[in-house]
Amino acid sequence: MLSEIRIESLGAISTATAEFDRGFTVLTGETGTGKTMVVTGLHLLGGARADTTRVRSGAARAVVEGRFTTTELGDGIQALVDEILDSSGAERDDDGSVIAARSVSRDGPSRAYLGGRSVPAKSLSSFTTELLALHGQNDQLRLMRPDEQRVALDRFAGVDTPLKRYRRARDDWLAARRDLLDRRQRARELAQEADRLKFGLNEIDAVAPQPGEDAALVDDIRRLSELDALREAAHIARAALAGPDDPSPDVISATHGVVQAKSALEATGDTALTALAEQLSEALAVIASVSGELCTFLSGLPIDASALEAKLARQAELRTLTRKYAADIDGVLDWARESRDRLAQLDVSEEALAALEARVEELRSKVVSSAAELTRARTKAAKALAKAVTAELAGLAMADADFAVVVSPLSAKADDSAPMTLPSGDIVHAGRDGVDNVEFGFAAHRGTDLLPLNKSASGGELSRVMLALEVVLAASAEGTTMVFDEVDAGVGGRAAVQIGRRLARLARTHQVIVVTHLPQVAAYADVHLVVDSGGEIHASEVRRLDDENRVAELARMLAGLGESDSGRAHARELLDAAQKDRINVGQGPITVSTKRSMKRSSATSDVANR
Repeated sequence: MLSEIRIESLGAISTATAEFDRGFTVLTGETGTGKTMVVTGLHLLGGARADTTRVRSGAARAVVEGRFTTTELGDGIQALVDEILDSSGAERDDDGSVIAARSVSRDGPSRAYLGGRSVPAKSLSSFTTELLALHGQNDQLRLMRPDEQRVALDRFAGVDTPLKRYRRARDDWLAARRDLLDRRQRARELAQEADRLKFGLNEIDAVAPQPGEDAALVDDIRRLSELDALREAAHIARAALAGPDDPSPDVISATHGVVQAKSALEATGDTALTALAEQLSEALAVIASVSGELCTFLSGLPIDASALEAKLARQAELRTLTRKYAADIDGVLDWARESRDRLAQLDVSEEALAALEARVEELRSKVVSSAAELTRARTKAAKALAKAVTAELAGLAMADADFAVVVSPLSAKADDSAPMTLPSGDIVHAGRDGVDNVEFGFAAHRGTDLLPLNKSASGGELSRVMLALEVVLAASAEGTTMVFDEVDAGVGGRAAVQIGRRLARLARTHQVIVVTHLPQVAAYADVHLVVDSGGEIHASEVRRLDDENRVAELARMLAGLGESDSGRAHARELLDAAQKDRINVGQGPITVSTKRSMKRSSATSDVANR
């Protein structure tokens, strides 16, 4: 949950800190004091686009910091949050909480921080999306879009597994289908490419080059080109080490000289000279080894120049390949290997196409089957969701309202890139999210026709529909924080009381934060925060109200009568009735904990003070 938010230089707010508890918290205040800036700050923590016009006049940057605790999350969400923190290198605070921050510079780019680490805004969004559900009047407009309606139904139906199964099958089918279409449309082009590859491979196979052969030939040719000089040098060196082939008393070889020196030293019996004699033994071993290798080298030299001609001819063959296919023979061999792989993909024979067609049809059947499973799950859930939302609307002073969820085939367009025929004969678009079109229907009064939600609901009715949906869908995100920004706009009277009751009920399993102008809603809250100027011009702060100040604020909200006895009496009556009613809806008083001030990480403190 969100335990604290700190805002600097954002809109009307100069510096403000708001602390939140479990349960139901409301923020109220006069128009223009900056209530919505708290929600704007949360949107920034959610990775929303940074609007530099929101930076307070005279300030270089705006900073928003939020402290989140995750101990009450479900196992699945908790594991996901831990993974996000680990991948970002973020660290928890001493009490296990996590500080998220966002700074918006007037002149430069925005910055995001998570657990003391600078992170991309997308990473911050990944973290906060799992903990915060933000609902405002713009969200009401999104609720009118078919894709958002489908998401709400899928959330209620819990179709993650069949949806993933469908998407995997669809991806495989589309890949195979593209391959088949490509081979058919480019049959002549692919056949020509295959002929070119076969010609090149045949030419390479005929030469049969070996890895590194071209470099080895260069060394061999250089050696053969200097054959006489190499032979003479090797003979001279061998004779100097081991003596000439015809011994002469006038010629002393290195071996003979070292042997004489070694014998003379050993004959003295002196310890030092004997040690030197042992070193000469090592020298004799080296001389013998080099002499033997020189013999091998000489015996390996060709007798005539025919070997050189053969090497030059082989080099010419290899150069034919390196001129066409790669810079060296190793590159030629790589080209041949890649070409064989490519050739295997260019089979455009009737047999290959028939096999691929059968594969495409097999995969299409899997897509149809998984799509049907998804449609059945949605159709079944649609009835239950419609019934549950209709019941919630009755509790929101809309007893005559009717809500429906219609699941119908998503018809393919004339230019559909991948149409699919269902067993029913319907030709549908196999989209990433299935073959279904989901549409919410609504009628404010029984006896009137059900029409699409975007054509039948007023602003106030849409607010209640969205709230009813959230109450019904609440179980799927237990433990998270739900923020409502004036979703009760256009509502009043008995409907406002019912909205307050529903929000109190939603707060059983969620932390609920609401920005509202309605005293009927505010009276149901566990904690009441007010945003006001505190007497300072153009600067607002967030204050937590005690019981008496809360009565005064409710009186102001009722009729601007915060200082009158009659206004206070009316507000006290409203507050007492709402607090008693909270117990009836299962939302008893929640103990308010005392929180310490936010301890800012070094990274975020640096941002705030920069």
